[in-house]
Amino acid sequence: MTYPLDDFLAAALPASREQRAWTPADGPMPALYLGHGAPPLLDDSLWMEQLLTWSQSLPKPKSILIVSAHWEHAPLSISATSANTPLVYDFGGFERRFYELTYPTPDAGALGHQVTALMPDTDDVHEHRTRGLDHGAWVPLMVMYPHGDVPVLQLSLPTQDPHRLIDLGRRLRPLREEGVLVIGSGFLTHGLPFLTREHMLGLTPTPPGWSVEFDLWAGEALDRGDVEALANYGQAPGMPYAHPTVEHYTPLFVTLGSADDPETPPATTIEGFAMGLSKRSIQVA
Repeated sequence: MTYPLDDFLAAALPASREQRAWTPADGPMPALYLGHGAPPLLDDSLWMEQLLTWSQSLPKPKSILIVSAHWEHAPLSISATSANTPLVYDFGGFERRFYELTYPTPDAGALGHQVTALMPDTDDVHEHRTRGLDHGAWVPLMVMYPHGDVPVLQLSLPTQDPHRLIDLGRRLRPLREEGVLVIGSGFLTHGLPFLTREHMLGLTPTPPGWSVEFDLWAGEALDRGDVEALANYGQAPGMPYAHPTVEHYTPLFVTLGSADDPETPPATTIEGFAMGLSKRSIQVA
């Protein structure tokens, strides 16, 4: 039996193999905020094609630093840097095949040293030597860079304070000049407790009103470059249903902080909804 991922990889692997590698002449890599979905993203042909097209529009990065909603940890920490970092199957109730996927990546020790060097002397960065990549990292990256030939390091989400996360992104900004792709990985709406069975199973194309309202509000604020409005999301339309907890929203601020100017409107690269949730994803320079 074949699955959408099998058909996708048949075309994606050759394309990724031919992707041009980043060089200093390209200038800084951008920073991204993306919706990482869940394992069923790997059954969504359209979404996989959107992510691959996005990655193919860029030079292949030297390495990737990703902040996922699924690793909230303070003090600031990094995942294991050794090659073949294991995966964290931090989900339940899915088919067995999702727990058998692998994504071996090269040694990320050099990136670990770069990240540590950018932190203030008062902020010790701890390496969790057994910590693998959670699904907020490996699911989208398996689609965007299917060969697993780019070193990947995961950075913990140390706070939910937007302004502190913007400061964190600002410290990471120099990495972009070294060919590092900085990614905030979340989901622009994430009201899982409020989704119907029809939404969860993809049986209805109509997303919930609260998801549409928050997506529209956030999209308009991004288009204005209104970082302060985005940071004051508590009273936004669709709240608190769109984010009963905010860990899938706040990686956005690491991305915005990594921009040359956080108030420059980003490029929206993916729009639409999956399982009733907003896939809106952005790219900043």
